[in-house]
Amino acid sequence: MATATATAPALVWFRRDLRLADNPALHAAVQSGRPLLFVYIREEDTALRLSPGAAADWWLHHSLTALAADIERLGGRLSLRQGAAADLIPEIVREAGVREVFWNRVDWPWIDARDRDIAEALQAADVRPRAFRATTLIDPASLLNGSGQPYKVFSAFWRAAQKDFSPRGPLPAPDSLTAADPIASDDLADWELLPVKPDWAAGFHDRWTPGEAAARKQLETFLGEALPDYKTHRDRPDLFGTSRLSPHLGWGEISPRAVWHRVQLQAERGQSFGAAEKYLAEIGWRDFAYYLVHHFGDLRQKNFDPRFDHFPWRDNPEGLQAWQRGRTGIPMVDAAMRELWKTGWMHNRPRMITASYLIKHIGCHWRDGMAWFEDTLVDADPVVNAASWQWVAGSGADAAPYFRIFNPATQGEKFDPDGHYVRRWVPELVSLATRDIHAPWEASAGQLASQGVELGRNYPRPVVDLKAGREAALAAFEQMKAEAAEENA
Repeated sequence: MATATATAPALVWFRRDLRLADNPALHAAVQSGRPLLFVYIREEDTALRLSPGAAADWWLHHSLTALAADIERLGGRLSLRQGAAADLIPEIVREAGVREVFWNRVDWPWIDARDRDIAEALQAADVRPRAFRATTLIDPASLLNGSGQPYKVFSAFWRAAQKDFSPRGPLPAPDSLTAADPIASDDLADWELLPVKPDWAAGFHDRWTPGEAAARKQLETFLGEALPDYKTHRDRPDLFGTSRLSPHLGWGEISPRAVWHRVQLQAERGQSFGAAEKYLAEIGWRDFAYYLVHHFGDLRQKNFDPRFDHFPWRDNPEGLQAWQRGRTGIPMVDAAMRELWKTGWMHNRPRMITASYLIKHIGCHWRDGMAWFEDTLVDADPVVNAASWQWVAGSGADAAPYFRIFNPATQGEKFDPDGHYVRRWVPELVSLATRDIHAPWEASAGQLASQGVELGRNYPRPVVDLKAGREAALAAFEQMKAEAAEENA
């Protein structure tokens, strides 16, 4: 006969793991045999929120709606609470007589520190905390170099990670859920996660369907339509050449392990080994970002390369605003920034181009760009975002050297060779000849006028001359090196 303790409920605390399949915390909770409660908590303290910006809030609303429906279909109920998790988790435990609390770690240092405090409070109350790793493919703590130190270069990290690497297969979703008596829940609409006046997210629906089922469908679409050509098409924003799984992975609607195994299986079936290897290295870069944060601390607050503490960033609010609005006068940059505003997403190649332009031509701090991306990207992940912006800035681990400055015009010519991407997002230039579309300032006024374009009137002139911006960036870099050397002398 089961004891009263064995039949007492357990609590499953969802965070950025909004799925039922390959969810270690949920799987272990089901295996416990206890009746289950399910909760998602939205922190009142914005520093602890799992949604870092307004676009991510939009995704969260729809993802929670999908998760709640999936749980209900299996016999459970997702409860929503707003407040401080450090207060609400013990409160729910007392209210419902919970004996175990299951969750997957977020692997953001500031969240993990708070979670350790919650775990200690639960243990003090004779309640068992059960935390699991589900965000990454590898355990960051277990991978060190021959000297017992963490890796700082991605290629070495990824080679080491893949040695004898055989991630377990994804865990199945439960067939049914044994639910405990439900607890009170907020109404999701009361959280006001969706924009209303104006509804700047109206275009998101044309691109995205949040939720676990949509994540699986997106993966299958990528495998069937884009994986075979991934090596050649991955840098082309004018083509469907990438997986577009980043928001689904970011919100945990699909696990990296599930993606890994499904890509490997598809590669074996279709002989797309090179393409699969290249794609999985992108999943590896995501792991590397979490690895760096685990070993070196919060990259959002400090430069990985301390020399950049001396960098003479420019105060350029006009340039920053032009960049945010897609009005820099650089077509490739403007197309990307408008795509971001319209869809909540941006292709990876334009992310690098726009970041480089903001940092190295306009001269703004990488944190300014990071903050805008976190507010406007549906896939905003503070860990990956920080590592990526520092990589472009030259201040990060295994970073592109600062003097490697993307020319956005030549990047456009190379990766949008027919101008389709620019024409889609910058309609002012739709009639421009392909030879002019990535650098219209180089065309004569007569050529532009014949195509309906007048720089400074219906399309802006460049806010920064590309040559002058490059020279200013290199001069700033030399100043930084001199000041850093002087400090260390």
